[in-house]
Amino acid sequence: MKTETRWVKSILWAVAAVFGVVSSYAVAGLVGGSIPSNRDWRAPAEGVHIFVESNGVHTGIIVPKVAAGVDWREVARAEDLRDPRYGAFDHVAFGWGEKSFYLETPTWADVKLRTVVGAAFGSTRTLMHVDHLPRPRAGDGAREIVVTPAQYRRLAAYIRASFRDGGARYRGYAGYDAFYEANGRYSAVRTCNAWTGDALRFAGVKVGWWTPFPVTVMGWF
Repeated sequence: MKTETRWVKSILWAVAAVFGVVSSYAVAGLVGGSIPSNRDWRAPAEGVHIFVESNGVHTGIIVPKVAAGVDWREVARAEDLRDPRYGAFDHVAFGWGEKSFYLETPTWADVKLRTVVGAAFGSTRTLMHVDHLPRPRAGDGAREIVVTPAQYRRLAAYIRASFRDGGARYRGYAGYDAFYEANGRYSAVRTCNAWTGDALRFAGVKVGWWTPFPVTVMGWF
């Protein structure tokens, strides 16, 4: 009986410890996301129109294919798509994430606990996810931001540096998207949403100091 009692207490202690870690992580993320960086940033009256998108779990950045001296057509190539006709769209969306999570979970029904846990503990196997699309309408899961040409070029430089030169390419979920090997280490600290925040912060846009969750990105726009 005493052995069973100790076993139950051990399980309860383990559950409480896990809950404590998860709760602390959530609180830290929300606090970090509420601390502004680039606090003096103001959107210019004119400039390059970009978008920040979210599907409720993952965030990304949508930009024109050609703007302010930046041309993405040699990076996001139409021939990398299942259906190259989508390459005619004039905007492209960039997201960064863990390779297994991206390639093994085309829908949320495919998500496995081992994939989530493995990514959270850290992985250097990362990908850029690139979607070709028309200019989005603000409000359809996307927020519009105006940046100066100089800020946009800094943003573009950050995104470009996330691609691994000479890395492999993978066809995407549909006809209009593709994956590319990326630089960087994914973890619970540096998530796909943290990458989005880092890119905007590098460009000079006002965003949270640490943005591990979608709300910590989207809440600023």
